[in-house]
Amino acid sequence: MSHTPDLSISVNTAVQVLHRGGVIAYPTEYCFGLGCDPRNRDAVERLLAIKRRKAEQGVILIAADLAQVGHYAELQYLKNKDLVLSTWPGPNTWLLPIKESVPDFIKGQHSSIAMRIPQHEFCLALLNEYGHPIVSTSANRSGEPEHLTASSVANDIGDECDLVIDLPVGGLKRASIIRDAVTGATIR
Repeated sequence: MSHTPDLSISVNTAVQVLHRGGVIAYPTEYCFGLGCDPRNRDAVERLLAIKRRKAEQGVILIAADLAQVGHYAELQYLKNKDLVLSTWPGPNTWLLPIKESVPDFIKGQHSSIAMRIPQHEFCLALLNEYGHPIVSTSANRSGEPEHLTASSVANDIGDECDLVIDLPVGGLKRASIIRDAVTGATIR
């Protein structure tokens, strides 16, 4: 595990780790997230093992823009696309119509894909530099409290991650809202 204090250095280091199939812990709007490349099954399975999360639950992905969202979601079928777009970037995760090509190790038992465009400087810089969505699940064991600092992550699961980004979280008081883009229902 290594720590990085500067945004540009942090982004470059994180991109290198993601390209190598690594798992990173990084700040988001509310808490630290665990991330990896969703195209890399081994990385996703390793992330789920660190998290102690069942694969059937699926994972949330974050993207830099609509083009990246389009790698996993069928946005053209959304009747309320303007509503979804009006909440991004921001702490709003949407369950979107999923592309048939999305593997089970990403979607779990779901028939939709959970995605958001975050409003956090590091996340957006990372996603733009990486050029592809990444997994975004809270960097804590399932059922345990979320981590709000890099040192808290490092003390708990840091030895299982390839990189802990030592930058601040965004200061929100709770995790992102999760809503179903088709039904409008609030999930969390």
